Amino acid sequence: MSRIFVCALLLALVVPVCRLQGQDTTAQQQSQTALQQSQTAQQQAQHARQAVPQSDQPVAATHDAELRDKQAERLHDSREVLKAALNEKTGIAKNLTERAKCVVVVPSVKKAAFAFGADYGRGAMSCRLGENFDGPWSAPSMVKLGGANFGLQVGVTAKDLVLLILNERGVNSLLRTKSRLGGDAALAAGPFGRTLDASTDLGMRAQMLAYSRTGGVFAGVSINGGTLRADNDGNDALYGRELTSREILRSGEVPVPAAGRPLIQMLDQTKDVAVAPKAGDHNK
Repeated sequence: MSRIFVCALLLALVVPVCRLQGQDTTAQQQSQTALQQSQTAQQQAQHARQAVPQSDQPVAATHDAELRDKQAERLHDSREVLKAALNEKTGIAKNLTERAKCVVVVPSVKKAAFAFGADYGRGAMSCRLGENFDGPWSAPSMVKLGGANFGLQVGVTAKDLVLLILNERGVNSLLRTKSRLGGDAALAAGPFGRTLDASTDLGMRAQMLAYSRTGGVFAGVSINGGTLRADNDGNDALYGRELTSREILRSGEVPVPAAGRPLIQMLDQTKDVAVAPKAGDHNK
C-alpha cells in the first residue's frame, strides 16, 4: 500500500514538472520563430530600401542631365544676346560695357499669361573679379527675373534684356537673396547712342542701366518693379554642387564650366573691343 502511495505521489509531482518543461519548450520555439520572422522582415525591408534608389537612379540621372542641358542652352542664348549687344551698329555703347562691374543677360523675357503685365525670364550674370573689379570676368551665375514690367507690347512674345551694373553698390544689391529692381539700387534706362559723352550725368548717377532688344536693335528700357534673384537649382545643375552667387561671382575660386566659356571669353574681350581703334583712326 505504501508503494502505491509513493508512486502516486511521485506521479503527482513529475507530471506538472513535465508539463512546465513542455510549456517552456513551446515558448522558446515560439520566441525563436518570432525572432526569425522579425529578422526576415528586417532583411526584406533593407532589400526594399536598397532596391528603390537603384530603380530611381536612371530617373534622377536623366533629370540632372536635362537640367544641365537647360543651363547650357541658356548660356548659349546669353552669349548670342551679348554678341548682338556688342555689335557696332545695333549694340550698347562700348565704353559703357567697358565700365561695367557686372553684366546680366536674360534672353527671351516673356510675359506671364497668368499675371497681366508681369514679365519673367532666366539668364546668366558675370562680374569682374578683383577687389576693384578690374580682373577677368567670373564664372557665370544663373539668375531668375520675375514680376517685372518693361513694356512688352501686344503681339511681342519676348524681348532680350541686358543689365549693366556700374558700381559696387549695384553689385552688392544684386548679390542679396532677392534684389528689387529699381528699389535696392538706382536703375535707369540705358542712354541712346554710341558713346557716354552725351549722357555722362546719367551714367554717373545710375547704379544699373537696362537695355532690351526688339526689332534687332538694343535701346534703353525702364523696368517697373520686379526682382532678380539667383537661380539656385540652375547653379546646382551647372556646377554639380551648391554654391552661392557671391562664391561664384566674387571669390575667384570657381572655375568657368565648359558650357559658360564662350560667354565669358566674349566678356573678357569687352575691354579690348571697347578701346580698339576704328579703321582709319590711326591715320587721323
